[in-house]
Amino acid sequence: MGEVIGKRVLDKGWLAARSTEVEFTGIQLTTTNPPSSVPTSPWMEAVVPGTVLATLVNKQLVPDPFYGLENEAIFDIADCGREYYTFWFFTTFECKLSNNQHVDLNFRAVNYSAEVYLNGYKEVLPKGMFRRHSIDVTDILHPDGQNLLAVLVYPPDHPGSIPPEGGQGGDHEIGKDVAAQYVEGWDWIAPIRDRNTGIWDEVSLSVTGPVKIVDPHLVSSFFDNYKRVYLHTTVELVNKSNSVAECSLNIQVGTELEGNICLVEHLQTQHVSIPAGAQVQYTFPQIFFYKPNLWWPNGMGKQSLYNVEITVDVNGFGESDSWNHHFGFRKIESHIDSATGGRLFKVNGQPIFIRGGNWILSDGLLRLSKKRYKTDIKFHADMNFNMMRCWGGGLAERPEFYHYCDIYGLLVWQEFWITGDVDGRGDPISNPDGPLDHDLFLFCARDTVKLLRNHPSLALWVGGNEQVPPTDINSALKTDLQLHPYFESSIHHGSSEEELTPVLMDPSQYLDGTRIYVKGSMWDGFANGKGDFTDGPYEIQNPEDFFKDDYYQYGFNPEVGSVGMPVAATIRATMPPEGWQIPLFKKLPNGYVKEVPNPIWDYHKYIPYSKPGLVHDQILLYGTPTDLDDFCLKAQLVNYIQYRALLEGWTSRMWSKYTGVLIWKTQNPWTGLRGQFYDHLHDQTAGFYGCRSAAEPIHVQLNLATYFIEIVNTTSEELSDVAIEASVWNLEGECPYYKVFEKLNVPSKRTVSISEMNYPKSKNPEPVYFLLLKLYKMSDDGILSRNFYWLSLTGGDYKLLEPYREKKIPITITSLTFIKGSSYEIRMHIQNTSKAPDSRSLLSSNNFIQESRNQDFDMLSLEAHAPERKKGNSLFQKMWQNFSREGSGVKVTEINGTETGVAFFLHLSVHASKKDHKDGEDTRILPVHYSDNYFSLVPGEVMTITINFEVPPGITPRVTLTGWNYSGNTVL
Repeated sequence: MGEVIGKRVLDKGWLAARSTEVEFTGIQLTTTNPPSSVPTSPWMEAVVPGTVLATLVNKQLVPDPFYGLENEAIFDIADCGREYYTFWFFTTFECKLSNNQHVDLNFRAVNYSAEVYLNGYKEVLPKGMFRRHSIDVTDILHPDGQNLLAVLVYPPDHPGSIPPEGGQGGDHEIGKDVAAQYVEGWDWIAPIRDRNTGIWDEVSLSVTGPVKIVDPHLVSSFFDNYKRVYLHTTVELVNKSNSVAECSLNIQVGTELEGNICLVEHLQTQHVSIPAGAQVQYTFPQIFFYKPNLWWPNGMGKQSLYNVEITVDVNGFGESDSWNHHFGFRKIESHIDSATGGRLFKVNGQPIFIRGGNWILSDGLLRLSKKRYKTDIKFHADMNFNMMRCWGGGLAERPEFYHYCDIYGLLVWQEFWITGDVDGRGDPISNPDGPLDHDLFLFCARDTVKLLRNHPSLALWVGGNEQVPPTDINSALKTDLQLHPYFESSIHHGSSEEELTPVLMDPSQYLDGTRIYVKGSMWDGFANGKGDFTDGPYEIQNPEDFFKDDYYQYGFNPEVGSVGMPVAATIRATMPPEGWQIPLFKKLPNGYVKEVPNPIWDYHKYIPYSKPGLVHDQILLYGTPTDLDDFCLKAQLVNYIQYRALLEGWTSRMWSKYTGVLIWKTQNPWTGLRGQFYDHLHDQTAGFYGCRSAAEPIHVQLNLATYFIEIVNTTSEELSDVAIEASVWNLEGECPYYKVFEKLNVPSKRTVSISEMNYPKSKNPEPVYFLLLKLYKMSDDGILSRNFYWLSLTGGDYKLLEPYREKKIPITITSLTFIKGSSYEIRMHIQNTSKAPDSRSLLSSNNFIQESRNQDFDMLSLEAHAPERKKGNSLFQKMWQNFSREGSGVKVTEINGTETGVAFFLHLSVHASKKDHKDGEDTRILPVHYSDNYFSLVPGEVMTITINFEVPPGITPRVTLTGWNYSGNTVL
């Protein structure tokens, strides 16, 4: 019968053992002396893909390096030697080929080099962390189909050592290899003890007939203002047989409809003759599309994706190989903007104001998975970000990362493996010549381009972080990644394709040809454009400073960072009790306060909420914290304000001063305490929702420097006939200031200042007050943007909020739950019932105009959590009717209170209901996607919150609400 043509992933049944503890050779392990399938010492079940350390942690043979100070209890490779982390990995697989079938054994990445043994035969995998390996094992397979595979993996050649003071990239020795540099530690992560040694990416078998398809390249070109579009395709074809292969080469382009049905839009067949043993390049005739659906970044439109499938049929054999990939029609351009000096990006001809973040990697032990990637990327889309920068000290990210960036609309800036600290600009000064083997670096770079180039989300290549690659590498990359003339500028949009084609090479024959290459992160339109250290800063700021003229002088800041304290539950889950101690607040002679964190927080790279001499402690503005819960709650208040102000400050100067900003950074690949919007356990901080608010495509905001209300319109459509409602609420629940600004028009891609919010200049303004801004359409009162502030007349002193915590504000929560397998969606209708809505306002019900987003949840296939309700087409309509009355499946929860006021800083969380719950146990279900969180409701106001999550088997979820006025109430 033979094998099915295609790929089979080998990710199950792997064993591992330290090489010094294995007495057999690779030949013996794969012939006469394989380990038992039930492992006995020194063998253990292995994590593949993964690293040595991931396996040891998984088997609890070393402590969890991300917990407390446990990383200090693990041997560092500098102290124990490379042999200690040189490991065997072993598995078995069945594969029995039929006549003229061939099979390759593929390793998508290994760190750092390896010896592969299959059924007694040896192959060497050469060095390099970012390269693919493919071995033709057709003639090595065992006749009975049972195959033994052993892989001996060696660590990086230059793992380096960690100086006592730590530092950026340790002693910088890792820079001599082509590998991730963060593994020697940085100012945001402790050293990774095995330097990520292991089979860290996918292992697979690919079965083909006589002819194999290798690395197709898909490119789209655009003409006549994106009406006429051409798909260009070039493939490599390898004839593995010893005779001429007469082939039918097919390309099919389709769109996926509901129910996994594919609508074929184009089908083309070409005849190709391939000599025996030859590898040829074939370019299809270009395929014409008229007005295809375009792929847009998050916030600009839909992420329309087509499915491209290429197959090759060989005469006398049948289908020999197939390849498929989703593809987005889009064009990304950029230039240095004359008005700002910043790099200005355009997608499909439309300028896009970049608001995004820096990304290191998903997990420091390379425990990478589609599920974790999906959550990571969706979180970035949920924050309304449109770009992620893959930092040069981290990874060439994996295809699964890019897959979800394609789906959720995140543009990606991909850097190669150069950093200033390790490659010539560190302390002490490091080697400026890059890795020892420049040819290896370029091989890995070219292979990475081939791996990733078909993803529409990939926007640009950058040579390095805060540094330029060595001259020869930079020159080679610049040549290899030169743009095809179609992509050099927008002048060709109006040109005739026929006029251009005869004199140009097909763009799919380029290595890439569609994306710019910039030599470094602070050059050519980024920071000051000249390579000087003009990114940053990286600590707490006064929120109003982000709006000031002198805050940042350059058009595009690739790195600006700040605080990132998680919630108290995360601290308790990732640290022993001695790590639950909050910082000491040390008063300095100049009146500022210096925070002194405990040693565990210090180890986890805590950034303080004060900057003596420049920024007063932002947590103390709310009163001195009493314990961990109080500290973390007040930290969330600061997180929200800090990051909302950062993005609003940049957006306030959209195009007039700035073209974009990338926050350093969005998350941590371990349990770090700085620069993150969600922690390593996937729980969001309040900064997540501050960003989500500030980066809305259409947004109303308060300029904290001038107190003028501004409207931001980043869309391609003019806003017409809109209005702003501005209401101030005091701590007694009264509305002393109410204004409506009507009949406003805002041009496309503009930020417009509307009017001063002059409550602070009124007769008797309150020292602390709340401001609610709503931007809405006058035609139907549909809310376009809602933004809630807490403000102080005295420069940020919020201590009056401390006694406000004692006010008991009543809330009514009406919820309806939908369940599909292990997936839950909960709709919560939350109302502040302390008094009726202000009679002047018609907007208390918050009728939001929903932007169409990629939905993970199919509402029509859900089952309502109610006995009499079955799935059906009318369910979605019935759901809203259910909210208006209490009935079966609808739960109404009332949080009692007798006082009037704002329900302040409400936070929802999802937990597992457990009868045998242990005190202090972390019961959170993570991750959870909330449509909003850390929100506030003025008297009479209603918000609808949507919650999506997966529930582990056998667990019943419950939803808890906490807040400034609420200590913790189970509401579902």
